[in-house]
Amino acid sequence: MVGAVSVNPASTILSSLTYSRKLGNRFFLGNKPRTVSMSLKNENRNKKQLEVSTGAAERLYLGLDFGTSGARFAIIDIGGTIQAEAKRPYPLYLNGESHDWVRSWKETLFSLLEDIPLNLRKDIVSISIDGTSATTIIVDSDTGEPLWRPLLYNESCPDALPAVKSIAPPNHTVCSASSTLCKLVSWWNRDGSNKKSALLLHQADWLLWLLHGKLGVSDYNNALKVGYDPEVDSYPSWLVSQPYSHLLPSILAPGTPIACLKEELSNKFGFQKECVVCTGTTDSIAAFLAARATQPGKAVTSLGSTLAIKLLSNTRIEDSRFGVYSHRLDDKWLVGGASNTGGVVLRQLFTDDQLEKLSEQINPSQISSLDYYPLPKAGERFPVADPDLVPRLLPRPENDVEYLHGILESIARIEAKGYGLLKDLGATAVDQVFTAGGGAKNEKWTKIRERVLGLHVSRANQTEAAYGTALLAIKGDQQNIL
Repeated sequence: MVGAVSVNPASTILSSLTYSRKLGNRFFLGNKPRTVSMSLKNENRNKKQLEVSTGAAERLYLGLDFGTSGARFAIIDIGGTIQAEAKRPYPLYLNGESHDWVRSWKETLFSLLEDIPLNLRKDIVSISIDGTSATTIIVDSDTGEPLWRPLLYNESCPDALPAVKSIAPPNHTVCSASSTLCKLVSWWNRDGSNKKSALLLHQADWLLWLLHGKLGVSDYNNALKVGYDPEVDSYPSWLVSQPYSHLLPSILAPGTPIACLKEELSNKFGFQKECVVCTGTTDSIAAFLAARATQPGKAVTSLGSTLAIKLLSNTRIEDSRFGVYSHRLDDKWLVGGASNTGGVVLRQLFTDDQLEKLSEQINPSQISSLDYYPLPKAGERFPVADPDLVPRLLPRPENDVEYLHGILESIARIEAKGYGLLKDLGATAVDQVFTAGGGAKNEKWTKIRERVLGLHVSRANQTEAAYGTALLAIKGDQQNIL
């Protein structure tokens, strides 16, 4: 069932991502639309402008998020108020001994469309989708059907890494065995690969294709890990010169209209014929957009199983040694890094009930003298690049409140060191942190982090990636010239 949820209207959304287009082998999008600001600081003015141009009918925006274990949607209005949301786990289908992810994703997409309340479908004017970063699908360039099983976000192709490192600049984002480019090269080198009529798509690209029917288009966020350079808006020469370059999709900015929803789908589900389908982004970027951290220096720390930080910066930084790379957001850069510390360590030591009760007894203004480096197992990448770094969780005091305090404060120090590393690498200094993930609910931890970081820390009002993708759908509607 879908439950409608009311929230406060958003005061600001995201500044427009500059329109981008690249002419690929299979796709061309007409004239360049105007750049449209997505700031909703004057909500009434925007609504009035929409009413003048489109009439008084309500306009709604659909964002779909395809994560690691399931998918969800959020439907919002122009003010950012959620009208409906729902989620579904991926059904389990097997293809031989492996999971048939393509079937699972496709079925989940159309099941979610069925879950949308009938009375809202006719008002949806724009759709966008996010997917997991570096989840790669090689498809037939004529039919769109997969030629090989999807290579997931967390899969590594170490067999391709030497070849990729031989062509890419040192410390480039693609110089990781889990990069999209390594997955492409690994597939390319397989015997029997159908190389002539093949096309590379990302998870979000393929799902969007099911809705609009135009093969061969992606966005510059998803394409970063295949080697696309968002700073100059093109694939680099070292990549274009490779024999597999004809598989690369054409690139547009996230939230750019591609085409209207396919007629058979608008008829089947009751969407309006003018509903546009827009390019998407990655799930982590969509979650950042949801927090509406729109100015350089604003950051989002995700305290989930791991600790991930994303900072909006005026400057781009890349360093594969630490897993640091930058996604383009208009004329700014979203810089990120992820540590292996986080909630997974806490769950190894405490139950949820223990965490809640022990946290209540912590005095967050008191500095813990315990110095830990909490890791689930040996190995760290950010902010310390050491594959052999051993977890440090001793000595353990007899008092569990002191122990938890020491662990939470140690994770906060790692977070602070991470933001410090980004600054040292050239990023804009952080001045405010929003928090997402399960750790955002722990108020005592928030106070500890404020003290350690020396910054204002608050919980993000919206953290779901589907909400951020719905904001991209607003952008697509505002620059729609289809």
